[in-house]
Amino acid sequence: MVYLHVPFCHRKCTYCAFYSKPARGGDAFGRYVDALLTEMEQRKGEQAHPIRTVYFGGGTPSILPLVELARIVDGLHRCFDLSQVEEFTFEANPEDLTPDYLAGLRALGFNRLSVGIQSLDDSQLRLLNRRHTARQALDALENAHRAGFHNISADFIYGLPHGNFQFSIFNFQLITHISAYALTVEPGTALDLQVRQGRVVLPGEEEVVRQYHALRQQFEEAGFRQYEVSNFARPGYHSRHNSRYWDRTPYLGLGPAAHSFDGCRRRWNSPMEVECGMWKVESEEVLTAADAVNELLMTALRTTRGFALADIPEAYRAVLRQKLQPYIACGWLYIEESHHPSLLTPHSSLTYRPTPEGLLHADGMAAALFV
Repeated sequence: MVYLHVPFCHRKCTYCAFYSKPARGGDAFGRYVDALLTEMEQRKGEQAHPIRTVYFGGGTPSILPLVELARIVDGLHRCFDLSQVEEFTFEANPEDLTPDYLAGLRALGFNRLSVGIQSLDDSQLRLLNRRHTARQALDALENAHRAGFHNISADFIYGLPHGNFQFSIFNFQLITHISAYALTVEPGTALDLQVRQGRVVLPGEEEVVRQYHALRQQFEEAGFRQYEVSNFARPGYHSRHNSRYWDRTPYLGLGPAAHSFDGCRRRWNSPMEVECGMWKVESEEVLTAADAVNELLMTALRTTRGFALADIPEAYRAVLRQKLQPYIACGWLYIEESHHPSLLTPHSSLTYRPTPEGLLHADGMAAALFV
C-alpha cells in the first residue's frame, strides 16, 4: 500500500498537530509535485508487496489543482504497478468539492472519498477554525454522490463544547463509512493555548464518554458497525487502507513527514523545505521482537477483531495470558476459541477481543500489557 502526504492547508485547524504548511500560492504546488515525482523514482523499488490501496492524506489534498493531481497520478502509474489497487482514497475538505473538481477526481481514478466534516454545528466549526459550514458539508456529500462516488467516509469530532449532534439534518444514505474521533488537545496547537488561557472550556471525561456512546448508538441504528475505536462502516465498506496499518502490513509513505514500514523497520521523511520543495528520508528504527509485539497489541486492541495468541511469539505468551486476566474479569475483553485448534499450539487457538467498553480503554490496556 502507498500513502502520499500533501502538506498544504488554507489555514490550520485549532486542534491539528499533523505536519502542514500554509498554501502560499505561486509555484509552491509545482515544486512539491516535482519533488514527489523525484521521490517516487528514487523509492519505487522499496514496495515489494502488491499495492492494493493508495491513500492521499494531509494536510489538505483537495487544495491541489486537478492539473497537479494528474501529474501525481501519472507518476504513480509510471513508477508502480497499480493493477491490483482496490481502494484509491482522497481526503477532502467540503468547501473544495465542487461538481467540476469531483468529476476530475473520478476521471483520475479515485474511488473513495474521506470528507472532513467534523461537526454539523456552525459554532463548533468556527471554534475549530474550519472554513466550511454545515450546509457546505451536506452539499459536498450530495455533489460527491451525483459525481459517482459511492464509497464515501465522513469524519466527525466529539468531545466538543455543547456536544449536541445535528444528525436530524444528515442523510446517512449518502455515506458508507464514518470516522468519529475524540477531540485531543495536542501540545503546541492553537487549541492547547486556548484551553490553557481559559478561552475554551472542554467537557469532562464523563461527558465525552456519554457523547461516544450516543454517537455509537446513532451510527449503529443507521446501519453502521463499529470495527475500530473510531471507525464504523456499512458491511463491506471498512477502510481497507487503514485496516492494513492496524495489522502491520508493510507500506510506503511518500511526501514530507510521511512514514514507511517494511515489516521490520520504520522510516520517516523530513519536513518539507518550502522554498525548494524538497525533503529526504530523515531517520529509521529497526523494531525488536518486543517492539513488534507491543505494536500488535497497541493496534489490535483498538479493533473489534482483537488479536490471536497465535500471533504472539511463544516466549511472550505465558506472561501475556496472565496480564490479560484482569481485563477479562472486568469485562473489557472476551475470548473466542478458534474452530481449527489442531493447526495451532494448545493455547494459541484463543482470540482476545475488546468489548465496546474495552475499546474505550484500548490505549491504557495496551500500555499495561506491553512486554
